[in-house]
Amino acid sequence: MESCAGERGRAERRPGLFLFLLPLFCPALGEQIRYRIPEEMPTGSVVGNLAKDLGFSVQELPTRKLRVSSEKPYFTVSAESGDLLVSSRLDREEICGKNPTCALEFEAVAENPLNFYHVNVEIEDINDHTPKFTQNSFELQISESAQPGTRFILGSAHDADIGSNTLQSYQLSLSDHFSLTNKEKSDGSKYPELVLKTPLDREKQKSYHLTLTALDFGAPPLSSTAQIRVLVTDANDNAPVFSQDVYRVRLSENVYPGTTVLQVTATDQDEGVNAEITFSFSEASQITQFDLNSNTGEITVLNVLDFEEVKEYSIVLEARDGGGMIAQCTVEVEVIDENDNVPEVIFQSLPNLIMEDAELGTHIALLKVRDKDSKHNGEVTCKLEGDVPFKILTSSRNTYKLVTDAVLDREQNPEYNITITVTDRGKPPLSSSSSITLHIGDVNDNAPVFSQPSYIVYVSENNPPGASISQVSASDPDLGPNGQVSYSIVASDLEPRELSSYVSVSAQSGMVFAQRAFDHEQLRSFELTLQARDHGSPALSANVSLRVLVNDRNDNAPRVLYPVLGPDGSALFDMVPRAAEPGYLVTKVVAVDADSGQNAWLSYHVLQASEP
Repeated sequence: MESCAGERGRAERRPGLFLFLLPLFCPALGEQIRYRIPEEMPTGSVVGNLAKDLGFSVQELPTRKLRVSSEKPYFTVSAESGDLLVSSRLDREEICGKNPTCALEFEAVAENPLNFYHVNVEIEDINDHTPKFTQNSFELQISESAQPGTRFILGSAHDADIGSNTLQSYQLSLSDHFSLTNKEKSDGSKYPELVLKTPLDREKQKSYHLTLTALDFGAPPLSSTAQIRVLVTDANDNAPVFSQDVYRVRLSENVYPGTTVLQVTATDQDEGVNAEITFSFSEASQITQFDLNSNTGEITVLNVLDFEEVKEYSIVLEARDGGGMIAQCTVEVEVIDENDNVPEVIFQSLPNLIMEDAELGTHIALLKVRDKDSKHNGEVTCKLEGDVPFKILTSSRNTYKLVTDAVLDREQNPEYNITITVTDRGKPPLSSSSSITLHIGDVNDNAPVFSQPSYIVYVSENNPPGASISQVSASDPDLGPNGQVSYSIVASDLEPRELSSYVSVSAQSGMVFAQRAFDHEQLRSFELTLQARDHGSPALSANVSLRVLVNDRNDNAPRVLYPVLGPDGSALFDMVPRAAEPGYLVTKVVAVDADSGQNAWLSYHVLQASEP
């Protein structure tokens, strides 16, 4: 991961913590917040105030929802104080083995807005392991003819700690005949060699009892002991001699069990039984990956090797002749990494919904890629598949951010299937894909739309009050309240005080009702402005015009204006001369009709005529 540009000092010590508890602050996004703590801190111990180190105030904590996003839940964040707390056992040896540096790297996630922060907690070793021998006692056979200066490799001890806390030296109890030399293998581990100081005489003393002590340099130091019994054998003039003191071999981790590693050879200048050599592992109980032919010295692979588990082996072999004399050599096996681990991608901090109004570059998810192989076999590239409105940004080593890269529109795409492919740089490369579904959340970004640009409705007069005369309809593609539409009348060319007595509209259905019977001779047409409004916040609306035309019905009889009617209702005609000829104009009848159109067209005819 990226590291801080500079350290901002040592945090205040907290009661009950070790004196070397050390958080190093780096609040800038993309840099690391660093802490240093000892292993085996009790659950609930405070590592540091993560919220404060990120620049958050206590008041922000409820809304920012600061939490830890990690594959292994070693830490949690207190919702009340923002403290980073230990949540499970921190055993440095279990987590990191013999690696000289042990650090847990993870991401802290904060919401509103969504941000990721890189955190590095270095786990320091404490002296919690005692050096231990593979067995409590060892037996060594030394010929009385062995010369002073002859060396014999003894069984070694193992200490899971590192640095000064791990095994540092061996000590031998006082002896006139033997001394001890501390030796070191190529991997840095130490082993003891017993050195013969003076000649042995079996007739004077047949055996010796020595105490071997293994010590570390912890504070306080820890130690353990093993008993050594030296048996003095009759003269066997020559000890076996290996062809090499150290054998080195490189093995690919994908070799099959049964594969030959190498064959060691040893010679003995004696004759007969004293020249018969058998081979064995010095610490057979510790050797689980290899097998040894005791007669030929051929070492073969017994169990599958795994570079990711063990990168090298250092094995002590013994060659023993028939007279009991022993020679030793070291076999160092270097395991070569093969591209045998498929990279994988791990999604973290996935949101339930991504709002469709998210700005470009909004952080959506954090993902990690992992490949257990090393070097180019473990170098991974990350690719987002398909044409989607997202992209991947490198956050830090093996950590990426998924961010928005285009405008989202839930009405067009309510969800996206995201597939990310990771490929390593091995030969041949290995790859894998992982998919997630991202759901797009609705915002009120669509106003209602009427099904028509305008409405015209025809209503015959004398309609029954309360009858439906029309229905308007509007749709809204948003979801829930954002897409729920209500209707109302917002304007009309009728007088405001008359409007409610003429028409109304159902808020739910958009149905328009006549509140009274219309009279064509009073009201020929009127216009309404209807509004459809959604229930979003803020609400969006649209208007449409509805014109109502009142059709005429023949509900008015003609009315005679001339001639004038008398008191008894009869027409008062002009006097007609007796000598009037046919075609003489007697009078002109004039009538009117309040209806319109054909209902107002009049025709005249004589219904009845009589002489006075």
